[in-house]
Formats: sequence, C-alpha cells, structure tokens
Amino acid sequence: MASHRKWSPTGTRIAGIRTPALATAALTSVALLSQTANAAPSADSKPSIEEVEKKVDDLYHQAEAATEKYNATREKTAQQRKRVDSLLDDVAQRTEKLNTARDELGSFAAAQYRTGASAPDTATLLLADNPQDYFDQTQLMSRLTSRQKVAVDDYITEQAATTKKRAEASQSLQTLTTTQSALRTSKADVQRKLAEARDLLSKLTADEKARLAAIEKKRQEAADRKAAELAQQQAAAEKKAQEAAARQQTTTGTTATTGSSATDSSYTAKADKALAFARAQVGKPYVWGATGPGSYDCSGLTQAAWKTAGVDLPRTTWDQVNVGTTVPLSDIKPGDLVFFYDDISHVGLYVGNGMMIHAPKPGAYVREESIFYGGESIIHSVVRPA
Repeated sequence: MASHRKWSPTGTRIAGIRTPALATAALTSVALLSQTANAAPSADSKPSIEEVEKKVDDLYHQAEAATEKYNATREKTAQQRKRVDSLLDDVAQRTEKLNTARDELGSFAAAQYRTGASAPDTATLLLADNPQDYFDQTQLMSRLTSRQKVAVDDYITEQAATTKKRAEASQSLQTLTTTQSALRTSKADVQRKLAEARDLLSKLTADEKARLAAIEKKRQEAADRKAAELAQQQAAAEKKAQEAAARQQTTTGTTATTGSSATDSSYTAKADKALAFARAQVGKPYVWGATGPGSYDCSGLTQAAWKTAGVDLPRTTWDQVNVGTTVPLSDIKPGDLVFFYDDISHVGLYVGNGMMIHAPKPGAYVREESIFYGGESIIHSVVRPA
C-alpha cells in the first residue's frame, strides 16, 4: 500500500499554509468581529445572509468531523465489548473447572476423614487464600496419592488462571466504560452542532431563505463549471494519449501498451460495481453514524459501496484515506475516493466528469454533485482504494 501523500491545489495561503475555504471564512469573520468589538451596538446587529451561510456550513463541517469521531469510538466500543464478553465467558468456564477441582479435593478430604487420615490438612487447603503457599509450608503433598496430587495441581493451576482472567476482565470493563463515556460525548457534540445550525436557519425570514438559496445556487453553478473544466482536461489528455498510441502503431506496427493495462481493467471492473451500488442509494437520507441500507453518512456510503466490489474499507474517513494509492486530481478515475478538508472529515465516490456521489450532510440526501461543491481549496486528496 502506497503511503498517503496530500494533494495540494493552489489556494489561499497564510504564512505558507494553505487554508480551506471554511477556514478562510472563519478568519474573515474573526477580523470583522474584531473591527466592531469596541463599536457601539447598532440597531441592526443581525448577521448578514453571507455570514449565516458561512456559519451554517462551518457547523455542518464540525458536525461531520464529530460524526467521524463518533464512528471511530463506536467501532472501538464494539471491539472492546467483544473482548469483555470473551473474557467473561473464559472466566465462567474457568470458574466451573475450578469448582470441579475443588469438589474433587473435597471428596479426597471426605475419604481421608472416613479412614482417619489427615482430613484437616485438605480442608484447610480448600479455604486457603494461596494453596501453593500452603503446600510449600506443609508436608501434605507427601501424604497424597498420585491421583490426588494431579487433582491438587489442577486446582492450583485453575485458581491462578481464573484469578488472572478475572483481573483482565475487570480491566477491560473499565476500559469499555471509559470508551462508552467518550461515545456519549461524541454523540452529544454532533447533536449540539446540528441544533445550533438548525437554530440559525430557523431564525431566517422567507426573504432571507430565498437569498440563501440564491447563494447556494451560484455556488453550485461555479462548482459545475469547475467539474466541466476537469472533464475537458481529462478528455484532452486521453485524446492525446490515444493519438500517441496510434502514431506508435503506424510507425512500428505494434500497439502501444503499458504494464498497468491489466491492473486498470481490474480496477475498472471493481469500480463499476461500487458505482452501481452508490447510484442505487441516491435519494436516501444522510444520517450521521449510519451505514445503510436505509440511510448513510459519508464514510458509511463509501464503505458499503466498495464492499460490494469485494474491497473492505475501514469505517472512518481518517482510516479510509490511508487505504490504497494517493493519486493527483488530474489522474482521478471513476471509483476513486475524494477526501475533503484539512481534517479529512468528508469523502465522496468519484463517478467521472468532475462529479461524485456522496452523502453530503444532515438534512440532505445521497446525491450526485460536483467535487468542487465547496471550492477547489477544500479538496484534500484523491485515493484509489483497490
């Protein structure tokens, strides 16, 4: 698996650091607030539609980042719960074995009592905190038969193993409790961000909502233009490659080939399966933490799509970005994963012609949309997962 390398498009930079569109918007808002912090309150202190739009976008972005954190924590919780269940089952089985060994020793004690042998020694063993120390300090072992010695050894072994497994189970339960607490925190964080975004939108008048829709329409139109430009660039590059291959065939009588032809064909076949699945999900609602079949979040959709092609992707965007090979945007192919934002909190499945299928955000539905929906600067990287 190739190491992940971030594709860095030209964008706004501050002190040599590329800042995504939302980060730039946040900095602009901070500057505006700083300029007016000391000014007297005006009669109209309501934020502009542009400011509301940027704030809502930022809140949805934060909610999606919190969703990925929730997904990662939930996955960890499930793994830890399996471990706890396994340890508890093991403890139960070992306890049963320990009880059997204790019963066998008890029968020896009863037999010794009936024959007048040293019953108190064996009885004391059954109550001892540390049987091994008891045997080390007495001569009991010398008075036991071979069968009794085996029973004593089994008892000591099972007691030590059971004590160890109980300690492991206790520690795992504590770890699980901590992780479950983190899961609740992540869930609350998502819900808080979404509630804040909904509250902002609910305060808009009908006219303001119309203006907000107009802003969104202009943004989509710009994104569609960028998608068309990318499609044209890729078509031109493909035509150039075909012309070069044709010239070589005319000159040498052989068809120009590359060593990756078989690999490309295999990837295309898998990508077609993933894309067919994704297209069938269009129109289903975005639900954070969902992995289908009725609803999805962004990484849940890409994971489910590629699974139909026999490729198991991890649950979160942060892990999915490290699977496969990072490729430049200019070399993007249908089926590739497109990741967004510096915190890698969103992902979509590329379908070609600058478009992708993705689960956008809460309140929206799985849809096909330009990969430039939020501007070129928020595209983090492109990954070919198989």
